Amino acid sequence: MAPIVSEEYKRKKKIELIEAARKVFIEQGFVRTSMQDIMDEAEVSRGTLYSYFNNIDHTFIEVLKYEDQKNIDYFIPSSEITLWEKLKNWVEKWQFYIEKIDQTLVHANTEFFLSSDYVKSKDDSSYLSKRYVRTTEAIEKLIEEGTRTKEFKPQQSSRSIAMFILSFLNGLMLDTYQLGDEQTIVKDQLTVLLYSLEKLINPTIINKE
Repeated sequence: MAPIVSEEYKRKKKIELIEAARKVFIEQGFVRTSMQDIMDEAEVSRGTLYSYFNNIDHTFIEVLKYEDQKNIDYFIPSSEITLWEKLKNWVEKWQFYIEKIDQTLVHANTEFFLSSDYVKSKDDSSYLSKRYVRTTEAIEKLIEEGTRTKEFKPQQSSRSIAMFILSFLNGLMLDTYQLGDEQTIVKDQLTVLLYSLEKLINPTIINKE
């Protein structure tokens, strides 16, 4: 009789496998990574890996979901810092992420979204569309919460501001991937973004200082 495996064990095991897969994807990209590479990194059997993931596309999608959820969770309001500080800190974290682009999933992301059969569909059910919508909505909700509590006095719609932030960061990330951070000067561009957001959102806490 096979041993009973708890849901908590399966949850933790899946996270372990996702983190192992993430490491391999960062090192090798998407195209050069195989399920065997992930098995070797995670030190698990073929049966174990395939009990959680159907194939390499499914594995990568789960890695993206794991990364995206951490991003979205960051926008949950906290009593410890203001909403403006939370948004500002999130933008500033992108400096490390973009400057150290070789230590991120950007290369694997590019390969995946250009080569994978999973994402060739352009309809609303594709994960590319879903992740954009989810991240936009998370930023939008934070801005709306700031508006409700009168911390923000936005000069444009919360949806437009959220989409502007994402478009700016995605564009800067792609440019840096292609040209290098020495040419894109990431820190300076993020300073300009924060300045623009301050004018767009008009956080009251800054006006009081």
